[in-house]
Amino acid sequence: MTRAKTTEQTAEPSSATPLGWVSFVGSGPGDPELLTVRAIDLLKQADVVVTEAPEHASLVRGVLGIPEPVEPAEGEETPEPVGPEFIDGGFGVDGQPLANAARAKAVVKQAKLGKRVVRLMTGDPFLYASGPEEAQSCAKAGIGFEIVPGVSSVSAVPAYAGIPLTTKDHQEVAVVTCNEKIDWSQYADNRTLVLLSGVGMIGDIAKELIAAGRPARTPVAITRVGTTTEQSTVESTLENIAVDARAARMAPPAIVVIGKVVNLRETLSWFETKPLFGWRVLVPRTKEQAPALSLKLKGFGAVPEEVPTISVEPPRNPQQMDKAVRGLVEGRYNWIAFTSINAVRAVREKFDEYGLDCRAFSGLKIAAVGEKTAQALEDWGLRPDLVPNTDNQSAAGLLEVWPEYDEDLDPINRVFLPRADIATENLIAGLVDLGWECDDVTAYRTVRAAPPPAPTRDAIKTGKFDAVVFTSSSTVRNLVGIAGKPHTSTVIAAIGPATAKTAEEHGLRVDVMSPEPSIEALTEALAAFGAARRASLVEQGLPVTKPSDRRPASRRRSRTS
Repeated sequence: MTRAKTTEQTAEPSSATPLGWVSFVGSGPGDPELLTVRAIDLLKQADVVVTEAPEHASLVRGVLGIPEPVEPAEGEETPEPVGPEFIDGGFGVDGQPLANAARAKAVVKQAKLGKRVVRLMTGDPFLYASGPEEAQSCAKAGIGFEIVPGVSSVSAVPAYAGIPLTTKDHQEVAVVTCNEKIDWSQYADNRTLVLLSGVGMIGDIAKELIAAGRPARTPVAITRVGTTTEQSTVESTLENIAVDARAARMAPPAIVVIGKVVNLRETLSWFETKPLFGWRVLVPRTKEQAPALSLKLKGFGAVPEEVPTISVEPPRNPQQMDKAVRGLVEGRYNWIAFTSINAVRAVREKFDEYGLDCRAFSGLKIAAVGEKTAQALEDWGLRPDLVPNTDNQSAAGLLEVWPEYDEDLDPINRVFLPRADIATENLIAGLVDLGWECDDVTAYRTVRAAPPPAPTRDAIKTGKFDAVVFTSSSTVRNLVGIAGKPHTSTVIAAIGPATAKTAEEHGLRVDVMSPEPSIEALTEALAAFGAARRASLVEQGLPVTKPSDRRPASRRRSRTS
């Protein structure tokens, strides 16, 4: 009688199962933007990602645009996983770090199942990493593999700290993985030293280097969590580094640089001196609009956190929009005025629904409230006839340049105005004064989004955000409605006078007001505020802190414009 196979036996691949492929990919030192183009391409194709660091799974999801897994509510089914399967290659089920052999075994096992495996490794796979050993295991098992180099922390972290490893006067570098068996007398010369895993024993290392002949006043820098917005650097000398590192609470992961090149940090520090470096900035916007603002904030060193406060939805009564679009096609209007990107999107979606394209606008004059709305129109193939001057891109600015109705020149006196359900009446009143008739049509609704998670609401109320940027009056009202008022220590930035007035009506003191209603101007104004604040602290000889580090009794009253 033939014995039935066990479950474990049936899980083993048969000899007919094609072997998979392993890509050893360097993830760099921490900043996801340092991933190579090849690395991102392989992550998109991966069936399995074997990680090394706890943050790797979130890094991959962020790069691929995959949402973080959410625990299903009671009574709901667990949603199907999206993206590659993640296997922890850094730690075992007991929470202990895995040995290189155990990691290699996990990689080979997945490849034998015929899967495309990405072994994601910190830094570079072949530089101070277990990549060579794991690759040898693949070769022994007959599994194909490739190596995708990554940016090594050896060079990247000092670069982000503003410390070049070589100059015309210092052309030699020694990289040392520290342990108790190192003979430090061989590094008594003037070479630049880069120490890995050395922060915990830096006091003993400094003593041995001094005893070997290195001057006690040799510059030393320790940078922890390099290339991320949590990066911090302490500068000292060999004789003082032990005390200074302890006072600064330096801990792994950290890179130590020893040598005169450290002195160049005074003029070359570029990352930690960004005007909003490390600031946690709340971005209360619609999901569609938040990424552009977040990208600008990141450029100034901030850590944006997007909290949807507005959801853009179709109108409750679509017949009004249907009638207006039919009238547009039939020549009922002389003008159409777009006052937002959302209005362009709403009309475009309605055109797609009817099978129309931009040729239906033939003979119709088009107005746009600003450059961003104009760009959305141009992306659709339409060039607006009327856009306000850059110094006043608003409904008021549009009225300033809008022509009066002339019955001899204008064949029709009607304007199609597709807008939000909460739009103000100022534009319509102004157009009527100029002799025009307006069809004010609700093209979309802006409704309040669901409240953010409890930790985010707590962070807003207790001052854990350094700044919040308001891009409309509705974002002010909705944020306060779903999450409460920001703490008095939080810097408030508003995109224009109307938004600032709404913020003040809700008991918020506005610190920064954009000189013009655009994302670029708003972020630049906030960055200028941050730079001025930093300069003031430095001038007073005070440590550079973030607004969330201090809790003033009341908000300062000055406004930056």
